[in-house]
Amino acid sequence: NVKLGGLGPDYEAIKEKKEKLKQQKEYAKQVREHNIKNAAPVQRLPTKPKFISVSRQKALEYAKKIPKPKTFTARQKEVKEERVLPQTLNRDSLPKITSLETLQNRHETEKQVVAAFRSLHI
Repeated sequence: NVKLGGLGPDYEAIKEKKEKLKQQKEYAKQVREHNIKNAAPVQRLPTKPKFISVSRQKALEYAKKIPKPKTFTARQKEVKEERVLPQTLNRDSLPKITSLETLQNRHETEKQVVAAFRSLHI
């Protein structure tokens, strides 16, 4: 009673595999329904009190005590409006800047220092 392989598909083996898969799905469905019905409510662990280190507490207290910086937007606009100087073609009415000459002299001396520095390190 030995059955040798044939040329076509083996319908009996396919039916057995199909029946086995059907039984597995049925069993999985039953287990899922049973678990849903008898599911115990999830117990949540009590939350731990937040532990903040001493140095962090001190830093937070210090940060609370520091005053916030003030915004100067409105004040800056007023100052800018006040600083508008009259513009004329004759430069007589404009105020003369006395520190301009000193700044130019300083610029020239610093130029010389930079040139000397570059010549040493090339």
